[in-house]
Amino acid sequence: MKKTSDFKSYKKEIMGAAHDDRLRLALSRAIKSFRSNVKNALEKFPHTVEMAEEVLKIKEASIPRMEELARQAIATIEENNGRGYIARTADEALEIIADLTGTKKLVVKGKTMTGEEIGLREYLEDKGNEVYETDLGEFIIQKMGSRPMHILSPSIHVPREDVARLFSKIMGQEIAPDSDIADMVAAAREYLRDKFFRADIGISGANVVAAETGTLFIIENEGNIRLATGAPPVHIALVGMEKLVPSLGDAYKVSEVTWRYANYTIPSYVSLVSGPSKTGDIEKVTTYGAHGPREFHVIFLDGGRTRLAKYPRLAQALYCLRCGGCLYECPVFAVTAGHFGDKYFAGIGAVWAAIVDEDMEKAASIAYTCLTCGRCRERCPVKIDVPEMIIELRKLLAEGDSA
Repeated sequence: MKKTSDFKSYKKEIMGAAHDDRLRLALSRAIKSFRSNVKNALEKFPHTVEMAEEVLKIKEASIPRMEELARQAIATIEENNGRGYIARTADEALEIIADLTGTKKLVVKGKTMTGEEIGLREYLEDKGNEVYETDLGEFIIQKMGSRPMHILSPSIHVPREDVARLFSKIMGQEIAPDSDIADMVAAAREYLRDKFFRADIGISGANVVAAETGTLFIIENEGNIRLATGAPPVHIALVGMEKLVPSLGDAYKVSEVTWRYANYTIPSYVSLVSGPSKTGDIEKVTTYGAHGPREFHVIFLDGGRTRLAKYPRLAQALYCLRCGGCLYECPVFAVTAGHFGDKYFAGIGAVWAAIVDEDMEKAASIAYTCLTCGRCRERCPVKIDVPEMIIELRKLLAEGDSA
């Protein structure tokens, strides 16, 4: 059993967060906006609620077949001139990506929770690479030297006034604390723009993957992931095995439910990527490496997921779509943000800490902070029963199960 912190330090951290006025200000703004946006999205597209029930069935059928689906996806990706890999552990995934990247490279990276899970950016930086987070929230966190506080909105805890001061410092131009947010976004756009086109490597995750075609579905609004995966000569994708579903039809449904519950009526971009760029415009000869990447690599990470799937009650944690809705309903998260959790937040984060990270001390801290109130379950599109999982996990902890 790995240990990363003791309960006393966790208690100090979470109590400090609960008394942080600036954190409470940022969270109150975000929660109000998120709830309003989700309400509007579901009212405008009411069929999404019924589709979510279909998605639950898709996930229930797919999770026991994760490895089979990964192998099917890899075969299809390689038929389309890409490369696919299964990484059993986080270290194995890091080694594969390090071998593909090399050193002294310029890397642009889209937001990926799986990358956060294994410490990908920090690992590549330690190897001598220059790595830029290109999602605005992740970029803010990177430059602050902080860590994400929400799976969808990593800088949710940072008020606009702090963003203005940060950008003024790193961009060499004065941005007043009372500036319009659009001015801050424009400054980030200008700062990052040339990085996309000078980059050697682009890294992304995926929201869902269709095994039959090897197609990655990537949902976004900023357009940074399209640039990060379309401009550099090499695209590397890191995807948790639980994101695999059998068909394109299944993947479309998962995508639509995800973005609606993530507070968007329709996202600005949904990219479907199945291989490297190619053309057949000269004598119908297929040639790879046209305007987009000439190399496409997809790493499917197990990293404890197949172990988690063997726990009847806890396996539902693998159904998570990463929409983030549960966090905006959680009373503890509302005053502590990502201090209530680790790489994955709130009650469901306890399950990931226990089984995936094998960190039972961290898992216990989170599990006994959870109120088991069930508000997260009511918001969840696939009805993940976090209170049930927490009760089960507490039993395992009491029995001394090291998972």
